Amino acid sequence: MDAPARLLQASDPVPFELVNAASDADVVIVCEHAGRDIPAALGTLGLAGDELDRHIAFDIGAETVARLIAGRLDTPLILQPYSRLVIDCNRPVAAEDSIPEISDRIAVPGNENLTETDRWQRIDEIFTPFQDAVSEMLDRHPRRAVFAIHSFTPMLGDSARPWDIAFLFRQDTATSRALANTIRRSSPDVVIGMNEPYRIDDRSDWFVPCHGEGRGLAHSLIEIRNDHLLSDDGCRYWASLLGDAIREFQDNK
Repeated sequence: MDAPARLLQASDPVPFELVNAASDADVVIVCEHAGRDIPAALGTLGLAGDELDRHIAFDIGAETVARLIAGRLDTPLILQPYSRLVIDCNRPVAAEDSIPEISDRIAVPGNENLTETDRWQRIDEIFTPFQDAVSEMLDRHPRRAVFAIHSFTPMLGDSARPWDIAFLFRQDTATSRALANTIRRSSPDVVIGMNEPYRIDDRSDWFVPCHGEGRGLAHSLIEIRNDHLLSDDGCRYWASLLGDAIREFQDNK
């Protein structure tokens, strides 16, 4: 039997980007929802262009903040260029929203009625290479901590989300608290959420259970409200705030 055709073609981006790959820093940064690329074979997933500019397609501003932090601290960074609508690299592949048919009330026609072959193409060619790249980077040198940079929308459905920044964690409470405390001291007006706007769960999350808890590394999944990241100045501000907090965490060994 012939092997199924590949999803990604030569003109498509590779499924991860490495920044500061040779760095032996003890901290690694990950950005699973950095990009909004879609493999050429999938077109636009049936979505209009303005829908691909929204938070349903990628984490607005997260890539810029992650790059600025990695540059500031000379830490390795692994970025995912493909849209979370193609496959979400912070979800177990069995999760219902791993390849969502609906996202924040928007139907995604290109994700409807997928065959098992369709799903496994996205897993094998995008999800797995990205996760392997994260694992390889964490194993390349002795690492102390790994942080994921995300952003969240101020409104999801009818629910307001008032936090400026949030730290998500489960077993490792100390790392997120240390980062939050540093930010509170430097910027007391910042509204900080702890395990907001959602909580970590094995059925719906990948980064914390797999790369953080699975390796016994200090970790936090960091969420910034995306209306703060619509300008270069906003991204620089939050990258500076977080970069300083991570640096203080590194210094307190």
